[in-house]
Amino acid sequence: MTASATLALSTSALKKSYGRQPALTGLDLEVPSGVVYGFLGPNGAGKTTTMRLLTGLIRPNSGSITLLGQRFDHSRHDLLHDVGALIESPSFYPHLSARDNLKVMGATGRPVRSARIDELLELMGLSDRAGDRVSRYSMGMKQRLGIAVALLNDPKLLLLDEPANGLDPSGIVKLRDTLKALAASGKTVFISSHILPEVQQMADIVGIVAAGRLVTQGPLDELLTGQALVKVKVKPEEAAAALAVVAKVAGDGHTEISDPDAAWLTARVLADRAADINRALADAGIYASGLEAGSDLESLFLELTAPPEPPPVANRPGAIPGWNSGVAQ
Repeated sequence: MTASATLALSTSALKKSYGRQPALTGLDLEVPSGVVYGFLGPNGAGKTTTMRLLTGLIRPNSGSITLLGQRFDHSRHDLLHDVGALIESPSFYPHLSARDNLKVMGATGRPVRSARIDELLELMGLSDRAGDRVSRYSMGMKQRLGIAVALLNDPKLLLLDEPANGLDPSGIVKLRDTLKALAASGKTVFISSHILPEVQQMADIVGIVAAGRLVTQGPLDELLTGQALVKVKVKPEEAAAALAVVAKVAGDGHTEISDPDAAWLTARVLADRAADINRALADAGIYASGLEAGSDLESLFLELTAPPEPPPVANRPGAIPGWNSGVAQ
């Protein structure tokens, strides 16, 4: 996807198991410098395991990791001086203030100026409460303080695991703007998140994992081009007829009644075909009461990460109907 010299982070054939349970089965990531990279996957796909491997908290069974152009393993923890990370829930000294927590955290690495601490408190919207004990902080405030800790050493690479946890809508918007600004300044921001609409507004590049393996990766605009949708709302009694009209316009594009109760039809076509669909429906005497066009990261995510349908299992005599008797759950 990108020349290796411009990569801030990459993994090759990365594998990790916990006992007999595989978490990663050969992960290949390419994260260019100066972007916001959205790292997506369902629960259990291996996202947090990947984050822990990238920060040296655990070791891989096999495969390689490259951080900022250099091979990273347990002997190269010095590379983490240029990496900031927030993995899972942040931990603080509850009896200390936010400012004092930042001072203590800063003392564990490169020297951190007092002005830098004040700058980060301002950036994270915590200046007014900087002297309060962290025990009095809400979950969202602790999350913002955790991001401030990750930024203490002005890292080139920022690894954030679910950074929007506990944030209210206003906080999420401010976080989005902050992370985009950091990427615009040349830093690389690698985010694991389950808030897909927010990732769609924030990320330059997206990687989606399922069952411990990458299923797609690339610039978000390119990935969504093939996922463009047009949605049309008609009267419920006209849905079947409208679907036939929409299918004719869409050609090879998939069409379906996505919401039978509300009579929404969906066609996988580029957004600029919305006018063609609307015109064809009107020519057939069907008038849409709603028309939406755009690209949908959520649909792409669900399509790529849907688990395979399990094979049918015959029930034994006397088994409870609907239960796969004799099959381990």
